[in-house]
Amino acid sequence: MAERPDELAEAAIPAMRSEADDHAGHRQRVRERFLKVGGDALEDYELLELALQLAIPRRDTKALAKTLLREFGSFSGVFNASQARLEKVDGLGASSVAHIKVIQAVAARFGRDRIDSDKPILSSWSQLIDYCRSQMAYESIEQFRILFLDKKNRLIADEVQQTGTVDHTPVYPREVIKRALEHSATALILVHNHPSGDPSPSSADVRMTREISDIAKPLGITLHDHIIIGKSGHASLRGLKLL
Repeated sequence: MAERPDELAEAAIPAMRSEADDHAGHRQRVRERFLKVGGDALEDYELLELALQLAIPRRDTKALAKTLLREFGSFSGVFNASQARLEKVDGLGASSVAHIKVIQAVAARFGRDRIDSDKPILSSWSQLIDYCRSQMAYESIEQFRILFLDKKNRLIADEVQQTGTVDHTPVYPREVIKRALEHSATALILVHNHPSGDPSPSSADVRMTREISDIAKPLGITLHDHIIIGKSGHASLRGLKLL
């Protein structure tokens, strides 16, 4: 005798419950491992999986985490991806995309707080580089950022002064100095990104940096460095003895 539709549905319920229980058990195990060993011990896909669970609590997010890492190349690449690109990924809705961008904003604020304190910014150089990389390494267009410092080299302001194209940002040295005077800054750190991924300075980067330094010096403003950020790392004009 053929089984009735209601009997088939009832037979499927234990399997559905088993699958749901497996997902719930997996999520719990990953959370417990995170609490036991910390985030540094987790693989990128595991940490991303946990982050996605906050936005998608009733679905297995392991496969989605791995898909996102393949699509955007790295953990940072996922969170720095544009809203438009994230929305094209199957499995991400408006709510989960918004959640990813909130996490990005929280990480950026945390990074800024690590350098925005009473201690001189030059004494927390690694935190500064981490912050700049998190803000700029995965941008698809060039940004020119200025960190304005006081006489004790503490951060006064952090501003993106210009944005440009994939390989150029217009920078006007006199506008940089004008803004420094408006902030009563006595020192500057310049930062910009190379969307190509290669942080090597161009001859135009070096010329612009020296021009800003030459205008700043007679006004008592020190240019500490010009940092170039790329996906593959960073370059310091001061470290390269180009400033």
